[in-house]
Formats: sequence, C-alpha cells, structure tokens
Amino acid sequence: MKFFVLPIILCFNLSARAELVERVVAVVNNEIVLETDLSAFAKKLEQNGFIDDLLLLGNSVDNLKKARELRLEYLINEKILDSEIKRLNLSVTVERVEQEIRDIAKKNGVSRTEMMASLKSQGIGASEYQDFVKSRIERQSLIEGEITSKIRVTDEDIMAQYVRLHPESSAGVYEYTLSHILFNPKKGGPEAALERAQVALKKIRSGESFEVVAEQHSEDSNFASGGALGTFKAGEFAKEMEEAVSNLSAGETSGIVKSRAGYHILKVVSKKIVADSRYEKEKEKIRASLFEKSFQKHFKNWLEMKREESFVKINKS
Repeated sequence: MKFFVLPIILCFNLSARAELVERVVAVVNNEIVLETDLSAFAKKLEQNGFIDDLLLLGNSVDNLKKARELRLEYLINEKILDSEIKRLNLSVTVERVEQEIRDIAKKNGVSRTEMMASLKSQGIGASEYQDFVKSRIERQSLIEGEITSKIRVTDEDIMAQYVRLHPESSAGVYEYTLSHILFNPKKGGPEAALERAQVALKKIRSGESFEVVAEQHSEDSNFASGGALGTFKAGEFAKEMEEAVSNLSAGETSGIVKSRAGYHILKVVSKKIVADSRYEKEKEKIRASLFEKSFQKHFKNWLEMKREESFVKINKS
C-alpha cells in the first residue's frame, strides 16, 4: 500500500499546482489570458520593461502596477488588437523587424550591436526587444489604416483652439502698408505745423492726390516717393497712428494725427489680415495636441466597438 500512496499524492499535488498556476482568467476570441500572463505582465511593469503606451488609454504605469483589473484590461485589449492584425494579415517579416531595429539604432547614433548590448545590460533580451518592435510595427500599421488616416485637424480647428487658449488675442492681425505726410513742429512751432497740416488735409479732402500733396508738403527728412512710410502689423507702430487707421479701408486717408514726431496725415495703401507671429509659433504644437486628443477619443471608441464584436469572457476569481 505504501508503494501506491506516494504516486497518488504526487499526482494530486501536481494537478492542484497546475490548476493554480495555469488558471485561465480571460478568453478573447480564440486566445486565452492565463494567470501566469498577468503575473509576467506585473513583473514587467515592476522592472520597467517595454510596454505599449498605446494601450494605457489614459492610465499611468503606476496605476497598472497597483490595479490587477487594469492589467487584465490591458492584456485583453492587446489580444483584441492582435486578433485584428491577424484578421487583416498585417503581420511583418523578421527582415522588416531587423530593418526597424537598425533604423532605431541609427537614429540614436549607435550600431545595432551596441544598442542590443545596452538593452541586455538593462535586463532586456534580444528576442524580447524583437517581439516588442514587431508588435509595434504591426499595431501602428493597423492604427494607421483604421484610425489615424481618418483624423482631420483643420486650420480652422487650430485657430479656434488658439483663440480659446489666448482669448485676449486672435490667430490673425491686421497688417497695414502706410504712407504719410509729416509736418515738423520744429519749423515754426507746433501751432504753425498744425496749420500747415490743415491746409494739406483740405487739399486732399477737395480731391487732390495724396501722393502729390505729400510731394509738395511733407517735411519728413527721410521722405520716400508718395510719402511711403512702411508696412506694420497691429501693435508694431505708434498707438495713436494705429488708432487713426484701424477703422480705415485701403485707399482711405486719416485726419490729422499728432505723434512725438509732429503732425501726420496717414493713408492706408493696403490692409489685410495676416497670421500673428505668436500663432505661427504655436500652430504646430496646437495641431499635435488636437490630433492626440482626437486620436485618443477615436482609438478608445474603436477599441470598444471591436470589443463588442469580439468574444470576451472574464473568469471571476
């Protein structure tokens, strides 16, 4: 009897151990998630191993470390992605993976051998890294076709977001090309200069050409043909001048404007809206932010739809 007791006990213990270690925690289509998969994933998180941030869905790695249900959701979503890759035949070859690894090494200024040695020193084996790169390429291909290619961020979207971020500003500013006639108070004093300006303005109001009057009367030491003053964006020239022309259209002339230089009569040669330099600096950053926000929303919705189409069964503890 003793001869048979030991084998029976051993078989029972091995069976119990197998049931404990290899317990199926979820079924996703034709794939299963084992308790050992969850344990391995938890260990990878603790060791800061490679994980696909695409599947974090707004969670942090720390959250995954703390919550078993979040780790399980990650692995289920991973199975759903991989099922779609198989269905659409998006699997890539070993050669394609190797090319990507060489490209990554080149971008980092090292050889493939040096990069793999560095990964090994961090406890990441070559096969683990190759599997990670392979999955990333395949998933990026899937996401590009299913989601990324369908997202559109227009200039209007960017402009609207810029105005929301900077309500005191706008995405566009007026740009003025101006001409002027200057009357210098150093010649006979301020009152005399104002009187000369009034005479010139009366000529313009009666129909004489601004350019001709400028040639006859301007006292600008740097006088240019027609009284050309220059091109300025809103905020780039004297406040009193900007206020005087802000409501004028191209071709119209201001009244008499006083500045530190003297008295002016201004003509708006052209007026148009151009991009604010601040807007131009932030435009691509805003585009990337809006794209990422839209991507996260579309990806989450797509994943939920695919999950509804899939067979997913979670075995409760």
